[in-house]
This record gives sequence, C-alpha cells and structure tokens, in this order.
Amino acid sequence: MQGLLFDSDTGGRMVIRVVIVILGFWTAWRAGRAVASNWETYPLVVIYGFLIGLGLQFLHHALFNGPVFDVTIYVIDIVLLLVFATAGYRYRRTDQMVNNYYWLYEKTSAFSWKKKN
Repeated sequence: MQGLLFDSDTGGRMVIRVVIVILGFWTAWRAGRAVASNWETYPLVVIYGFLIGLGLQFLHHALFNGPVFDVTIYVIDIVLLLVFATAGYRYRRTDQMVNNYYWLYEKTSAFSWKKKN
C-alpha cells in the first residue's frame, strides 16, 4: 500500500489510472442519463462529454505529472466518453418513451423503440 502513489510501484499507478478511467466512463453514462431524464436535447450530452474529458485531463496531470493538456489523449477520451454518454442517453430515453407513451411505442432493443401497429 505504501508504494501505491510512488514511481517505484508501476502496478499501483496502473490501478489508479484504470479506476480514474472507469469513473470517467461511469460519470459519462450518468450524465447521459441525467440529460435524458430532464428531457433535454442531445447537444447537451456532447457539452458534458467535453467537460468530463477536461476533468480527466486534469486528474491525469494532477495525479501522474502528465502534460497539462495532451490533444491526442483528449480526443481519445472524448470519443470514448461520448460513446458511454450516448449509450446512457439512449438507454434512458428508450425507457422514457416506452413507459410514458406505452400506447404509442414499444421497445425494440435497449437503445431504440418503434411505433406500435
């Protein structure tokens, strides 16, 4: 446990990086669900994805002495965060449409719905 935050223990640092990435993806999923729960539009999900990406950049800089802003890593983070945020948004919006308008729509998958015949 003592070497968890020091340079000599690369395995512990890797664990912390993985935890940060998982927390970032979970936050993106929850942000997408929150936007859908408030019946907001998808562009707000994109804005939140960019902000969460900046937060992850800060954590990597603050915890691991990485660069303040690395464009390559930021773009990769944004793409992955938007995948998770979009999935959360579509999952919640599908539940809303199917449950609130049960006479109009039926679920076709976890992320889509269709009109009833």
